[in-house]
Amino acid sequence: LKTELKKRLRNLRQFAAEMMKHAPQVSIRYRDTLRQRLEKSGIALPLTDERLLKEIAIFAERSDISEELCRVESHFKQMTEKLEASEPAGKTLEFLTQEVFRELNTIGSKASDVEISRVVVESKSELEKIREQLSNIE
Repeated sequence: LKTELKKRLRNLRQFAAEMMKHAPQVSIRYRDTLRQRLEKSGIALPLTDERLLKEIAIFAERSDISEELCRVESHFKQMTEKLEASEPAGKTLEFLTQEVFRELNTIGSKASDVEISRVVVESKSELEKIREQLSNIE
């Protein structure tokens, strides 16, 4: 079980790295989409327009997932440490799994990005496999 759980954690770390790779592009795509919509509506604002910059800044702040990914990585580290420990860790691992699931939900709702959403779904699937395995340990 330990080997299987470690493998799943490696997979989750790869998913988190993929989300982090896509995260910086979210604000850029939003900016471009917003400008295109404004232009289609006949409103041509320069990129230096204060209202446009403010809207983009607010979106960037709301969609920033770096804090959640940092916490997820901390949970992964704790899970790895518990797997290496000699004392029973089942309950702690279950709790950490639950915390990772919460962070993934937050990432999914904040990201507003198709690629990140796809990776969140894959991560939740992998996390569910971990949860199933945890029912077999103390």
